[in-house]
Amino acid sequence: MVVEQGRRKSTFINLRLSHRRKHYNPPQPMAGNSTGFARVQNLGRSLPGSEQGTAYGSPALKIDGKMYACVPTNKAAEPNSLVVRVSFVHRDELLAADPDIYYLKDHYVNYPCVLVRLARIHDDALQDLLRMAYEFVRARNTRRPAKAGRPKKIRPRKRPGGSV
Repeated sequence: MVVEQGRRKSTFINLRLSHRRKHYNPPQPMAGNSTGFARVQNLGRSLPGSEQGTAYGSPALKIDGKMYACVPTNKAAEPNSLVVRVSFVHRDELLAADPDIYYLKDHYVNYPCVLVRLARIHDDALQDLLRMAYEFVRARNTRRPAKAGRPKKIRPRKRPGGSV
């Protein structure tokens, strides 16, 4: 009898859990036309040396370890957006040319980047934008030489007894 009660109880729990599973529909990737950052990753693969990683805890595309496009982490950004690093001049041109696609929030004003509404931009324009960001970040990396430290001064060792 104890075994039967255990079965009934476990069956009851399984029914309750299966009921919950029926109502949970996790988001599924769309077949064919990918949206969101998967679309950006597919287009970014064509750039030589482009690598996938994270920046600020969100998926990103990088060149030589430097981010050139990522999912925005600031809450002011709209959902399904992308942050792309571009020069301030190019950013101003993009914002003036098509404010329905490109936008800017206060948090990003002091940074060389623009926010992009992924649902409104065509693949060819997104590809061109990613290439522009890629070239911008790559050019910034080559302009800055590696930090060259000062040569260390050779100091005589102190000998026990206080003489030099």
